Order: sequence, then structure tokens, then C-alpha cells
Amino acid sequence: MIISIASGKGGTGKTTVATNLAISLSQMDVTLLDCDVEEPNAHLFLRPQMELKETVTTPVPQIDEGKCTLCGKCSEICQFKAIVRIADTMLTFTDLCHSCGGCMEVCPSGAISETGRELGVIEKGVKNGLKFIHGRLRVGEAMSPPLIKKVRKMAESSGLTIIDAPPGTSCPVISAMKDTDFVILVTEPTPFGLNDLKLAAGAVKILGIPCGLIINRSDMGDDKVKGFATDEGIPILMEIPFDRKIAESYSRGELIVESIPEYRKKFIDLYDNIQSVVTAGEADL
Repeated sequence: MIISIASGKGGTGKTTVATNLAISLSQMDVTLLDCDVEEPNAHLFLRPQMELKETVTTPVPQIDEGKCTLCGKCSEICQFKAIVRIADTMLTFTDLCHSCGGCMEVCPSGAISETGRELGVIEKGVKNGLKFIHGRLRVGEAMSPPLIKKVRKMAESSGLTIIDAPPGTSCPVISAMKDTDFVILVTEPTPFGLNDLKLAAGAVKILGIPCGLIINRSDMGDDKVKGFATDEGIPILMEIPFDRKIAESYSRGELIVESIPEYRKKFIDLYDNIQSVVTAGEADL
């Protein structure tokens, strides 16, 4: 099973849920993927022993001026203006390139080859039997989805995979959620939380993935988030109260289930609830 943990906005508690759920189930075959590659922070709580570091590149075009006839076919096919003709020169803007390879295919003189542009690095480690993988996007790199896809490919197909997705509802989140079995939406009972929850729930609905809701700081704000969940038929899987002990634990970089042991069973029950929802959905099919 692959479970993705997402939200419409940052700061709702995705990483808190992802790390504590993963460590609570570490007696199983579990892999945690931190796909928030622009600012990964799950490692700060897990403190895994890193065993592998790998630089990730993506193919971008390189033009041989000796072979280039300035026909402009590469520029015509590129939808992202990564290759343009200016006077008697073909210029490449590799930061705009989406690595589709179309320019190489249409070049009649074979003047275009591929070179690599660094996206970032992937690190792999382990903590008490829990397998951990995260990506770190290169500073200045505009596109994170290719690196997110590389992180996901490094996960083993067997066992349980938990994905800590980026915030928002744009391309990076879709890359993290796509082709997963279940999405946990984490929100807070505030107007901002509700607004962005609606966006995230809409994205999950388009992808056709079953989902459930966790309300963090649940005893603050109002009941509009719960009303939305009821109207949309989204089950509320867990509520985490605004607790000073939890806040202090987080500020020290500690896992809730280690500083407040009674929460371990709550996260195990959360996984059981997810299994029940997924099983019920499969039965309906």
C-alpha cells in the first residue's frame, strides 16, 4: 500500500503525521519518502543513519554548432522556449527544459545531443528498521517534479510506503500523490485551512484516489472543516488537539509517539482505519 500525506497549505502538520505514523508502524516493512524536496524536514525528527547519497540529473539539449543548419525545427517543437534562434545562433535555456527529447527527434542534421543538468540529491537511510528516502532540490532549480519522481522510484514495491507530500495543489503535489492507494489530507480548523482543504480535496477527487481527513489543532477555530468533510463524504480519521506537550515535543525536534507514548496506539489505529476505508472501497467496486 502507498499512502500519501498532503494538504492544501503548509504548516498543517503533514510531516508530524508522516513521521509519527511511519515510526509507529516500523515493526512492519515501511518506507518513508519525504517528497517535499524544496524543504525536506522529516529527517530532523527521525534522525536516520544515512547510507547513500546520489546526485540526480535530467537530460537537456546540447547543440553542435558545426552540424547545426539553423533550420529552427527544434525551436518550433519546444513548447517551453528552451531553444530559440537569435540571428545566426541557436541558444539553449536549460533551466526551462522539460527533458522531453523532442528537439533531438526533429533535428534533421543530428546536431543535438543530451547533457545532464543537476536537479539535486537523493539520500537514503534507516532508523530502527524504518527505511527513509528524501530528496534535496538544488538551490535555484525551478522544477521539483522530476526529482520527486526519482525519489518515488527508489522506494521498494513491497511493504507500506508513506509519502510526505509538498504543500499546495500544484505539479509537485500531483507528482507525490499520483498512483497512490490513499491520501491523508491534513488540515486545521481555520478559514485558511478550510479554503486550502477544499482545493486539495478537489485535486484528490480529480485523481480518483480515496482519502480521509486528519484535523490538527482540532480544538481551535470552528466546525466548518467538519461540516465540509461531512458534505463531501470524507471520513475524519483522527483529531489531534492543540496540546502544549505536543508543541514542546515538536519544538525540540522529537516525535510525538516517543515523548507522549500513548499516541503510538492512536497512529496504529489510524492505519487500521485507513485499511478499513480502502477495503470498503474495493468491496464497492
